[in-house]
Amino acid sequence: MASEIRLAFSHPSERSVATAGDEPRDRISLRDHIREVEIGAFQAERGTTQRINFNVVVEVLPFTGPLDDDVDRILSYDRVTEAIASELAAERVNLLETLAERIAERILVEPQALRAFVRIEKLDRGPGALGVEIVRARGDLGAQHAARAEERPHPRVVYLANEALDAPGLPGWTDLLEASGAPLIFCVGAHDLPVPQAGHALVQRRIDLLAIEQNGWRLAARDHRAKVVATRTELDWAMKNGQVCIWAPSKIVLDATQGPKGPARDAAGLAAWFAEQLSARELIVVGAGAPAGCDIPVRRLDIGDRLD
Repeated sequence: MASEIRLAFSHPSERSVATAGDEPRDRISLRDHIREVEIGAFQAERGTTQRINFNVVVEVLPFTGPLDDDVDRILSYDRVTEAIASELAAERVNLLETLAERIAERILVEPQALRAFVRIEKLDRGPGALGVEIVRARGDLGAQHAARAEERPHPRVVYLANEALDAPGLPGWTDLLEASGAPLIFCVGAHDLPVPQAGHALVQRRIDLLAIEQNGWRLAARDHRAKVVATRTELDWAMKNGQVCIWAPSKIVLDATQGPKGPARDAAGLAAWFAEQLSARELIVVGAGAPAGCDIPVRRLDIGDRLD
């Protein structure tokens, strides 16, 4: 009994260890994450904020391959804080239990997550902390979990040929596209300078992808709103937080189990493959021919056309 009482008031990480089965699991944790929140069923809690303390532990299966210091191969801490921020922003709730349930659901959408322990405490409602703690497993959520998995942003992907990249009206295009409300991701082709020729297909593919990334940095220098992004984790964060992106393709292309079939020199085709991976709402191709066989809507524009 004493052991059960101790576990009830210890950090969720200890409860996670105590209730684990024989299958080895890793854990990531968020401790004492405090936010100012308007929450509560009492009238006195409306129209005012109070400090809410979040402690979260997520169990994941150990990664069996080489990590290579790669953020896309682990469950990022950002996913936990994003789950909290997203649920706090979605609507005002009365009950901590409701908030904890929704946070756990959102975390368990992530493919690495197996169990989530969520403890939420009100710090300003009395002399101590008042709170709830829940544990949810992936299998507990059923249809709700599947629905959360569908809550992915659908960006607008814009491929810029080099002539479009250098066009004087580029900042104005970004203004219009950013104002549309959809996440915005730019893709570019390789720069016009000569690139080394390796005589080896895989090496040449890397060289050609790096030439595209160099051109992406050139675009970033023209418009400081756009940031060069290489990983799926950072792309997901950027899309959810309104950050304009420029895709640096090397990592995602080289890590893909079913990568693009065409050569990296076919930059518009590469952008189409990327747009399909993201379930983009459309691909806009500016200053180049539209890629064939794309499974998402494609809009082709010349340099002088309007982008609205």
